[in-house]
Amino acid sequence: MAKSKFEYVRLFETEDRCLPNSWIVVRVDGKGFHKFSTEHDYEKPNDMRALSLMNKAATSVMEEFKDICLAYGQSDEYSFVFRKETQVYSRRSAKLSTNVCSLFTSAFVYYWSEHFPSSKPLYPPVFDGRTVLYPSNQNIRDYLSWRQADCHINNLYNTTFWALILKAGLTPGEAEQKLKGTLSGDKNEILFSQFSINYNKEPEMLRKGTILVRRKVPVALPDGSGTREKSQIVQLYTDVIGDEFWNENNHLLTIS
Repeated sequence: MAKSKFEYVRLFETEDRCLPNSWIVVRVDGKGFHKFSTEHDYEKPNDMRALSLMNKAATSVMEEFKDICLAYGQSDEYSFVFRKETQVYSRRSAKLSTNVCSLFTSAFVYYWSEHFPSSKPLYPPVFDGRTVLYPSNQNIRDYLSWRQADCHINNLYNTTFWALILKAGLTPGEAEQKLKGTLSGDKNEILFSQFSINYNKEPEMLRKGTILVRRKVPVALPDGSGTREKSQIVQLYTDVIGDEFWNENNHLLTIS
């Protein structure tokens, strides 16, 4: 390939390859989604349409990048875990984060009408992306535990906060003041005693977030003669903090 005298400017590009033998996590996070959810009339405290759209966008990312072994999402964020040995984009951090983030954002817009058929986005949604490395299996487990614990804390607060507003007639300021300094047990007691809501019976997707993994499932053959196993991305709503999930899915932490 012919080179020009301007080729030297490539020397200014920085090397950003991720360290080898490390789990690569690309996390996408909604920018200004408190405002976005309000202006697009998201249901409170949780909008199942919006969460389903997030799951759809994340599934699109996993379909494109086969080296993503697991994804975890809650609220307006999603984390994508690339296998330790992945060589996608030669492990370049910027390439990984920008491609995952741009695909997630475009899929979010592309599938919007399937989940919000009576409305269109008022303006383009924005997600930021970052790449973080975790060297050990315990590190990656702790990362996912951190995000799931965050899901529980935020959802319990939001469920109680919006119950006080929508069912008890409090203003946002009054609800915030009432919950100031409360612990999880206090919030559970408010929900149960004032609104007959047993938080432990709320949908698991809201309390625990969504896990996306690949599973082999039986699919019907075109001629109707039987079924065959095919790898598909499935949604799980389960605990990732304890050992049970990892014992049942120990292949996720094994290098291929």
